[in-house]
Order: sequence, then C-alpha cells, then structure tokens
Amino acid sequence: MIKWLGAVIGFSLRGLSGAILGFFAGSIIDNFFGTSAGNAKSVFQDYTRPNVTPADFELNLLSLCSIVIKADGQVSQSEMDYVRQYFVSTYGKDKANAIFRTFNDINKKREISAQRICTFLVQRTRYEVRLQLLHFLFGIAQADGSISNPEVQKIREIAGYLRVSLNEFDSIKAMFVKSANNAYKILDVAKTATDAEIKKAYRAMAKKYHPDRVNTQDEAIKKGAEEKFKQVQEAYETIQKERGIN
Repeated sequence: MIKWLGAVIGFSLRGLSGAILGFFAGSIIDNFFGTSAGNAKSVFQDYTRPNVTPADFELNLLSLCSIVIKADGQVSQSEMDYVRQYFVSTYGKDKANAIFRTFNDINKKREISAQRICTFLVQRTRYEVRLQLLHFLFGIAQADGSISNPEVQKIREIAGYLRVSLNEFDSIKAMFVKSANNAYKILDVAKTATDAEIKKAYRAMAKKYHPDRVNTQDEAIKKGAEEKFKQVQEAYETIQKERGIN
C-alpha cells in the first residue's frame, strides 16, 4: 500500500516523474517491511511487470496526448474536444470527465518527457498496443482538420521511443496523411509488387493488426485497433479493384 501512497504524493508534488519515483520508493519500503522473507518480492520484479494497469496506461496516454497537442506551438480547441469526445464515447461520461480533469492538469505542465513515458510503456505493453497508440495520436493531430509537420515529427519521435519501426510508422501515417500510392503505403509494399506479394502483405497486416491481438484492457486502444484493421482491409480492396485481383 505504501507504494501507491508514494505514487499519489509524488504525482501531486512533481507530476508523472514524481509519481514514478514515489511508487518506486514505496515499493522498497513495502518490501523491507514484508511479513516474511519467504513472501518478499524484488522491487524490480514489481516495477518491470509485463502489463500496465488501466489507470497507469490512461495517465501515460494522456501525457502523450498533451505532447502531441502542443507540438505545433498552439493548443487547438478542436484537438482538445477530440480527446474529450473520444474518451466519453469510450469510457462513459462520468469516468471520462474524471480522466479529462487529469488531462487538463497534465496539459498545463510544461515538462513532460516523451522518452521516459515511452520507456515505461515499452516495458509493460505489447508491440501491437503501441502501434494502436500511434494511431490514436495521429487521430488527435488530425482533429483540427490537418496534421502539421511539427506534429508528424513529434509522433515520429514518440514512435522511435516506443521502438516502432519506421516502416510501421509510415504505414500508420499513410492512414492520415494522404499521398500518392497511399493504399500501398498502408500495406507497406511497393507499387511494383506482384499480386502474390500484395496478397502476402495483406495477410500479414491483417494478422498483425487484428483487434484480437491487441491484448489490453484500455477501450480507447481496442477501438483504435478496429479502425486500423478496417483501413488495412480498405487499402487491400482499393488495390484489388485497381489490379483486378480476385
């Protein structure tokens, strides 16, 4: 229990970094006062557990939202509304309002480290979840009608911290930033690829981005997975019609 109290106190004093340090320090105290040596557990075992709790994930997701929204030097009301509406539709009004109050507090803070947040998430989330997280961030950037270069660069930076490959990043970007040969970019294949290569790429993408592979309790990311899976299917259908593939 001390670790959670430490996290709350740390967050109130120093924001996200304080929460992490408070949790870490509290874990050490909890382990020190364990009831028996047989039940003692390494603080690193707890701190690097493979899964992240919904509350932890939401806090880090909101922090990344704040970073993207501020990337072009201005906070767009439409982007803020996008975050609110998305969370209301995903979590319900009451929970969304509580989350958004936290988001407002985070958004006012000037120093939020994308690298530290992403390091935390890399240790605790599956690769597929991190792909959907990037999809969500692009949706926020597009909420005001266009995605600026600073926003694209910031999301690309975040993708690097999340250890997402450049090809994967470009595939997700193509779903939001339209350009020539967009369907091919989504499937991560060249326009000169053979029909057999197109089919193979589609099957690989469909398997990789199927919503069932996104092992997370966060509803926002689950919905993002469904949307991305749909766009992969639409990209393949576009190429099918263009080439006459059966």
